Amino acid sequence: MVGPRLVQREAERREPRWTLHHGEALAILRSMPDASVDAVITDPPYSSGGFTRGDRTASTTAKYTLTGTQIERPAFAGDNRDQRSFGYWCALWLSECLRVAKNGAPIAVFTDWRQLPTMTDAIQAGGWLWRGVVVWDKTEACRPAMGRFAAQCEYIVWGTAGPSADREDVGCLWGVIREPVRISDKHHITGKPTAVMQELVRICPPGGTILDPFAGSGTTGVAALLEGRSFVGIEIVDEYAHIARDRIRAVEADASYDEFCCGQEPLFGRVGT
Repeated sequence: MVGPRLVQREAERREPRWTLHHGEALAILRSMPDASVDAVITDPPYSSGGFTRGDRTASTTAKYTLTGTQIERPAFAGDNRDQRSFGYWCALWLSECLRVAKNGAPIAVFTDWRQLPTMTDAIQAGGWLWRGVVVWDKTEACRPAMGRFAAQCEYIVWGTAGPSADREDVGCLWGVIREPVRISDKHHITGKPTAVMQELVRICPPGGTILDPFAGSGTTGVAALLEGRSFVGIEIVDEYAHIARDRIRAVEADASYDEFCCGQEPLFGRVGT
């Protein structure tokens, strides 16, 4: 006979560790309950990729894809705002994230050099306490630039939902992450390496829930599950929502993304995942 405690433990074990909403970020954020997530880690559209209004309104496939690239990926939405409206829009969704976050929860938001000043303002306009900037060094594998400095780094503006105490269970996290982009690990035009996201999600307390309102191809969710966290994501583009679900399901199945898409799973599990 199975006791009630064992049944409860089995039910808890089967409880999904992730949820992916398909829709517009601000609308879905407004439907989420207060103080329900332990961290916000996201890579929103930068509305960058150019020096003029005309440049910024170009297709994301034109702005962010290298000439001669053979892999075609779907375009993504929300990347054509001018500087001022980009800042206003960020303040809106950042304030909703603050409401959804627990007291003291960390936030980490990607940006590039063009939008770094705007994002540091926006995160404070959204009510967060700005704590600093983390550097993602893409290494010498970044796009070359003759006669000028290469745009080798992108940035993560981070802060907290009010004061936060030191946490020994999180430990010390270093402020520079050095990791190249690998084509085999890139499923979105502006996708970040899984290894980078694994470093970032560690700022969420172990076992906590991470929110990503701009989930893209699901790399934050993949990293969250690999690092023992739960995940709530939002993605508006159909193709990327589908890719994100399959990538996260592949982690649950202990299979690679390619194996999962082909219906294959490893016989004996995967070592060192």
